[in-house]
Amino acid sequence: TPQPTLYGSLTRRGLSAEGVPDIAASEGFVVGEVTKVKRSVYLGTESSEAAICCFTLLQVTCLDISSGGGLGVSASTDGTMKIWQAANGEIRRLLEGHVYDVNCCRFFPSGLVVLSGGMDAQLKIWSAEDASCVVTFKGHKGGILDTAIVDRGRNVLSCSRDGTARLWDCGQSACLAVVADCGSPVNGIAVGAADNSVNLGAPEKTPSEREIGTEGKILLLAREDKKLQGVGLQSRQPVFLFVGSDAFNCCTFLSSTYFLAGTQDGNIYQLDVRNTNAPIQVIQRSGAPVLSLLPYRDGFVASQGDGTCFIIQQDLDYVIDLTEADCDPVYKVASWEKQIYTCCRDGIVRRYQLSDL
Repeated sequence: TPQPTLYGSLTRRGLSAEGVPDIAASEGFVVGEVTKVKRSVYLGTESSEAAICCFTLLQVTCLDISSGGGLGVSASTDGTMKIWQAANGEIRRLLEGHVYDVNCCRFFPSGLVVLSGGMDAQLKIWSAEDASCVVTFKGHKGGILDTAIVDRGRNVLSCSRDGTARLWDCGQSACLAVVADCGSPVNGIAVGAADNSVNLGAPEKTPSEREIGTEGKILLLAREDKKLQGVGLQSRQPVFLFVGSDAFNCCTFLSSTYFLAGTQDGNIYQLDVRNTNAPIQVIQRSGAPVLSLLPYRDGFVASQGDGTCFIIQQDLDYVIDLTEADCDPVYKVASWEKQIYTCCRDGIVRRYQLSDL
C-alpha cells in the first residue's frame, strides 16, 4: 500500500569549527549525518534510521585560471578553495582558513599566488605551491564580494557588503586607503587604465610610496543601489555615476574606453568611459541576473542566474551559447586561450573547448 508523502524542511544554522554545516530538520525528520567531504545530508524519519534522501550542499561560487593555463582555483560555500590541474581537474591543494563561504578567488599574475575574499570579511593571500596562507587583511565590516589586482600585485583591491572599496599593500599587510565609501553594498569591481581624455582628478595628498601602479587607473564599482560608479584610483575622486535599471552585480573593462556592467534584472550595459550619460548598447537575453562578465577575443562572455552562459563576438552580432548548466546559476566565468571554464550552483566546474571564432 502506498504510504502518504511526508513533507518537511531543512535549515542551516551555521558551521561547526570543522566547517561542517549545522543542519536542523523540521518535525517528523531526523538528520542522520552531514558529511564534510561530499557535503551531503542523509535524512531519515523519526520512525526509521534508514537514509531516505541525499543531496549536495556544495556550491562552487568562483573560479580562476592561472596566467599560464596550467592551474585552476575554485571557491565554495564550505569555506575552502581548491587548486587543481586545469587539464584534468585533479586536485593539487586544499586551501583552508576562511570561516563561512568564500565569495571570490583569483590568481596573481605570477600564477603562483591566490587572492581570496569571504563572508568572514577577511581578504587572504595564499601560496598555490604549499597551500599556506601568507597574509590575512582585516578591515572590512562585512563580507567581501569581489577583488581586483593592480598591475603585478604589489597592491590589491577589495569590495564588500559594508559599502567600501579598499586598497591594500601586500608587502606590509596594510590598508592604504578606502578608495570609495558608497553607503550601499558593492557587488563587483574592476580596475583598468583610463583613456587619456578622461579627467581622473588629483589626489588631495601625496600618495604613499607603497602605492604602486594606481596612477592613470579608474576603478569601477557595481553597486547594490542600482548605481555604477567610476572613481580615480589614485585620486579617490568620483569620475562618473550611472544609474541602471536594477542592482549592478558585475563589471569589466573591454578596453581603456569601453566597459560592461550587468544587473540583477538581466541587462548588460556597454558604456563609454568618456561619456557615461547614455549607454552605447543595452543587451538582454533573459531577465535573469547577470552574474559574471569576462572580456574574450573581440567580445565577451556572460553568465546568468538561469544557467545561461554565452559568448558575444563581432560587434555584438555573433552569439555562442554554452550549455549544460540547466537552470542552476552560473556564478563565474574564466578563460585561457580557446578554453572557457564556468562554475555553478550545482557544484560542477565545466570546461568548454572552442574552435576558432
